[in-house]
Amino acid sequence: MSATLWLIALVLVATLALLLKWQRPAWYWLSFGATFAMLRVLIRYATVMDACQLTVPPPRWRLWLARVFKWQIPRQRTPRILRLRPTRTGIRFRLKMQPGQDAFEFSAAADRLRHSFTVQQVVSKEIGPSVVELVMTGYDVLKRVQMPATVERSQLRVPVALCEDGTVHYRDYKETPHSLHLGATKSGKSVSQRQLIKELAAQKVALVGIDCKQGVELAPMARRFSALADNPDDAVELLEALVGRMNAIYQVIRAEQRVSADVPDAEITADIWGLPEHLRPDPVVLTIDEVAELALFASKAEEKRRDRIITALVRLVQLGRAAGIYVDIYGQRFGSELGNGITMLRAQLTGRTAHRVNDESSAKMAFGDISAHAVFATTQIPNDRPGMAVVGYSTGGWVRVRAPHTSMRSAVNACNKYAHLTPDIPELAAFRPVLPPIKPVEAPVPAVPAEAPATA
Repeated sequence: MSATLWLIALVLVATLALLLKWQRPAWYWLSFGATFAMLRVLIRYATVMDACQLTVPPPRWRLWLARVFKWQIPRQRTPRILRLRPTRTGIRFRLKMQPGQDAFEFSAAADRLRHSFTVQQVVSKEIGPSVVELVMTGYDVLKRVQMPATVERSQLRVPVALCEDGTVHYRDYKETPHSLHLGATKSGKSVSQRQLIKELAAQKVALVGIDCKQGVELAPMARRFSALADNPDDAVELLEALVGRMNAIYQVIRAEQRVSADVPDAEITADIWGLPEHLRPDPVVLTIDEVAELALFASKAEEKRRDRIITALVRLVQLGRAAGIYVDIYGQRFGSELGNGITMLRAQLTGRTAHRVNDESSAKMAFGDISAHAVFATTQIPNDRPGMAVVGYSTGGWVRVRAPHTSMRSAVNACNKYAHLTPDIPELAAFRPVLPPIKPVEAPVPAVPAEAPATA
């Protein structure tokens, strides 16, 4: 009887594990998967290291002793395990490299390690001299994106996506002032854009938008925007107004520098973040949706307007950071076929994000000067994963990310909720959206049942 009960319990546990793995992979990993994976890593460790050529020969003195005393030849030395701990999405495996090993060897063997340890993804990171960390992802975290319950937020640093290793990808404007987002139609650019605007809406920052698709993407969130242009004619005036604001801010910074021998170094500044609180202007985040509409022209007049737009944009991305002006540009393509000045503009956009593209040349526009591996990874993004993208860094590194699904309604609700935080910028007052006040939603009045007629 006891054996039967044990068998029933085992079947129930196995059924529960399979159900969790199918419906709740994160719960399955925390309850069953992490334990099984750690046992698998420890059991296979020496064999896998040897098969992946991540071992070194024993020292010569041990080989000499083995020959003199006719001992067994010592085995290859494996990297020493420093720490092995589970995380919410995988395992962090820290190793002490043997003399003669290099961190690049572990990066090159990441795919072989992934198959050998039967995990979803392996990313190698160099922690310090002779120390490397293998970040193993236990399941496909990008299949169903779930952001952590607690996420760090600070001024102009907001979470926008989840990386393939389970960490959060942040958009830090102070570190990366300007960025370029490329992607084909239905690739998820709008979802990422809404997530970014939704997070910025809660901060003390001026949102400025240019949407030449008659404002269909940004106009619903207009209550949180300090300025909005929905056609190229208004866009050129708005950009030149931002250039004028930038020049005025530089005059304020210049007047407050007070460079002299008796002024402490900490009080000398070259950007708005060193100004006193009462003089510091609100930072501005400029979002441009579909940049090609600003660069195309069909007549001489439109060509002159296009040159003014590109000139103003180049000035903003070259000089705007110190004045607190940050630029996010979205588009399907951003190549030299858009005319003069485009490659100069693209070179100033440090942040690069590419969603699914239709051809390899589009991926090269984003990562051709950063990493050939990032170009290949961009072309491998499947059609059934909108919001998935490759983020490249100027150092040559890159990572796959996917933004959580953000509907237009949730973004609009956030912008309406924080509409009172919208700064009034005098230089952009002519472009401030004029909208009727939000009507409060009245609760339905419960129906009063009619009184029953009195009976005689």
